Amino acid sequence: MGTFVVTAALLMGTGAPVVLAQTAGQDMKDAGHDTKDAAKDTGHAVKKGTKKAWHGTKKGTEKAYDKTKDGTETAYDKTKSGTKKGVHKSAEKTREGADKVSDKTANPQ
Repeated sequence: MGTFVVTAALLMGTGAPVVLAQTAGQDMKDAGHDTKDAAKDTGHAVKKGTKKAWHGTKKGTEKAYDKTKDGTETAYDKTKSGTKKGVHKSAEKTREGADKVSDKTANPQ
């Protein structure tokens, strides 16, 4: 019976390091997979953040473009209107001047 106990103890003692080695190897594999998954998650988060930033920039750019376009059209319309008024006033004054000269040349004193 004593030999059996000693043999059993030796077998149990030699089997434990094998189990620990297999566990350590699996732990290393698990750590590798965890690292890979963390890198993937980080990559996905960066991609999502980049897309959000890109969409925000695009929206801001379009808004600025629209505001600039509206401002340009308003300025164009005001310039056109002011130019018409100026041309009409100039033409009117030119006619008045021509009429005065015409009256003086038609009726010499």
